[in-house]
Amino acid sequence: MAEDLQRLAFTLDSITEAYRQKTYTVTQVIEESLRRLALSPEGVWISATERHVLMRRAADADTWLSTEPDVLSRLPLLGIPYAVKDNIDVAGLPTTAACPAFSNMPPESSPVVRLLDQAGAICMGKNNMDQFATGLVGVRSAFGPCPNALNSEYISGGSSSGSAVAVALNQVSFSLGTDTAGSGRIPAALNNIIGFKPTRGLLSTRGVVPACRSLDCVSVFSLLAADAWRVFTVLRQPDGADEFSIANPPALQAPAPLPPAFVVGVPQRNKLEFFGDSEAAELFQNAVKRIIALGGKVVEIDFTPFQEAGELLYNGPWIVERYAGLQAFVVSHPGECLPIIEQIFSASRNYSAEDVFAALHRLRKLLMQTRQTWKNIQALVLPTAPTIYRRSEIHADPIRLNTQLGYYTRFANLLDCCAVCVPAAIRSDGLPFGISFVAPAFHEHELIALAGRFHSDAQLPLGATGHRVAAPPGAIESAPDEHGIDLAVVGAHLSGQPLNHQLIQVHARFVREARTARCYRLSCLANSKPAKPGLLRVTGDGGAIRLEIWRIPRRNFGDFLALVPAPLCIGTIELDDGTSVKGFLCESIALEQARDITAFGGWREFLIEDRGEAGYNAAYDSFTQRES
Repeated sequence: MAEDLQRLAFTLDSITEAYRQKTYTVTQVIEESLRRLALSPEGVWISATERHVLMRRAADADTWLSTEPDVLSRLPLLGIPYAVKDNIDVAGLPTTAACPAFSNMPPESSPVVRLLDQAGAICMGKNNMDQFATGLVGVRSAFGPCPNALNSEYISGGSSSGSAVAVALNQVSFSLGTDTAGSGRIPAALNNIIGFKPTRGLLSTRGVVPACRSLDCVSVFSLLAADAWRVFTVLRQPDGADEFSIANPPALQAPAPLPPAFVVGVPQRNKLEFFGDSEAAELFQNAVKRIIALGGKVVEIDFTPFQEAGELLYNGPWIVERYAGLQAFVVSHPGECLPIIEQIFSASRNYSAEDVFAALHRLRKLLMQTRQTWKNIQALVLPTAPTIYRRSEIHADPIRLNTQLGYYTRFANLLDCCAVCVPAAIRSDGLPFGISFVAPAFHEHELIALAGRFHSDAQLPLGATGHRVAAPPGAIESAPDEHGIDLAVVGAHLSGQPLNHQLIQVHARFVREARTARCYRLSCLANSKPAKPGLLRVTGDGGAIRLEIWRIPRRNFGDFLALVPAPLCIGTIELDDGTSVKGFLCESIALEQARDITAFGGWREFLIEDRGEAGYNAAYDSFTQRES
């Protein structure tokens, strides 16, 4: 039962159905979320809800489930673990906006968090972000960079970096981010998940540290488009105390199946920009072909007014509004912001009141031009990000590369659009590529329907997990790959670990967790980057080592073997049930300088203990104390 729960995909349906069938209790699911959180890479979380608070909420939810037959109708998110970007207030947790000196304890939760709590969801904690939501890269934080969920050498995207990665690593079911220039979409694309940016003003932004107050909106990250929609329906409530809330929004429409024919727009080819990334350009064209196969008619549109509107945000006077919201803190706390953030804020001195009005007038003209475009199409299809960068590349050129990342996202709030980012492909290097569906205000239901159908057709992994998107209704599912080769992994290729992307790259599927027979020893190899263990069969005293089994399509197994460096090798591993499987072993000579870690029982357990923590629960408690 415990191992089955450890494999559970944290989608809303999978968790809710488990509660209906009494397969798991809320307490067990929250305990599992805590276990996954304790194994989180550094840089994903800033603070966490205290364990006793979580257990009390879980116990209350279990009581309701056992005593109220229809409680899931009354509380549609009952027992669902979620996370919140750390510029959104959560009662009992500090709001830092990734700046320790700014840290404050809010007297109450923001309206969006209160709505989720009232629907039964359980907040696990607060996520890392680009400081003051200023950036699209995920490395601008006083709490350290947030690593990409599929490959830690690459950026996770920002500013809602930790919120996206927590979902991609299957630590929570969904999370809240914010989106001013693309912060709720870029991290989704770079971590292989859904990023949903509703129409500005539909969700309350009260209790949110402003990035650019008139443009800010709360966004939702999830593994599935349908999950983002369910969360959105809970959050979509006018807020009379928020001057930017839409008081009388149109009636909520539910997503409907795609019509037999629909029309989408793509930029003219001379306006498509990938900054030298030829593979991203090819993957976008492949995505467009798939849309056509789904019944879409594709027409080229003039992307110029969208592009020019986006340029106004980063190269126009809206930086003055960004600075104005935080001026009192910045002036009274000199040197407390990251240097790159202070550099960006300093640009506000370059604009006059005349510049502000000139930009507003220019924006109105661009808005009129784009209205003509929407008359001919139902949605605009764009790459979410033109490319992806290594963390080292961003450090070397932080302003220019950050600007390039927002090429396709910056215009959305200025032109009053809604948007959904959806995974489209896995690149040859194992990194994800995403596209966005964009529409005018209040067309969320159409975008979610389109994104959900496209996503299910793609049959991609969910985030950084081995789970797959369900096949679309009526589709003929391909038979399981009975001829695939099962491979046991014990270290850096485990789910959520730095080299797991190599398995995703060759379309491997997670099968199950298991243990070796008690005749193996595990060692931490010296001078190995990223850190890796070595597994060796012994004739004397050994132990049972926890591992994961992944099934690699036979045609791709050779490609994976080519990625295995010495002193590691692939051999045959005996499992504790008496069966055997191919798996990672290590040459004995490499273990002479290695540290024996057999007693920990597995690589993840060693990583926790090696940080000075004892066991999953103690790891979480220590995490809470350290990060708070």
